[in-house]
Amino acid sequence: MQMYTPIIIKFTLGILCLILQINLLGKGNLAPSSAMDQVQNYVLGGIIGGVIYNDSISVLQFVLVLIIWTLLVLVVKFAKEHNRYIKVIVDGRPITLIQNGKVNVNVCLRNGISANELMFKLRANGIYEVENIKRAVLEQNGQLTLIEFGDENIRYPIIVDGQANLDVLELIKKDDEWLQEEVSKQGFSRINDVYLGEYLSGKLNLFGYEK
Repeated sequence: MQMYTPIIIKFTLGILCLILQINLLGKGNLAPSSAMDQVQNYVLGGIIGGVIYNDSISVLQFVLVLIIWTLLVLVVKFAKEHNRYIKVIVDGRPITLIQNGKVNVNVCLRNGISANELMFKLRANGIYEVENIKRAVLEQNGQLTLIEFGDENIRYPIIVDGQANLDVLELIKKDDEWLQEEVSKQGFSRINDVYLGEYLSGKLNLFGYEK
């Protein structure tokens, strides 16, 4: 039994670290919405699985590795939530595959989307003709979001985690200055103070961080 004691301790610590990361980073890690979420899960699983049965790695070394990995993940999470450019580098950005009824063939090929796969995604959304689509966007998690002609409601948030969504601004033909002015009208000093902003039927609905 004594020879299994380090394995039991490591296994217990691994589970506790997994629970801690899920609670610190949010339940989204259970259903990854970006490549970074998947990497976090894979690496943590590799650390736990690769170290538990390795007798040459002590419990203390295992704890230090878990602490270092958790700190790195927290730093990346903080950085991408407070910097638009880091977020794009880490998580990528939505990709427009179809615009105004025309397929961006070069964009599709550059991102490994075949014509068969594109049409399958469209059929899965109940769309059978490309010319009916005003905009088709491939999200970071691989899902396809569609806006059809005649659909006036933009289904994207215009502000997310205190950062303006430039794609939506481009879609509604507005700019940062307009958005800042609208944010100020609703009592917020800057865009960073807004947790979530929705643009629906020409109206801007904002939800700010609690002070």
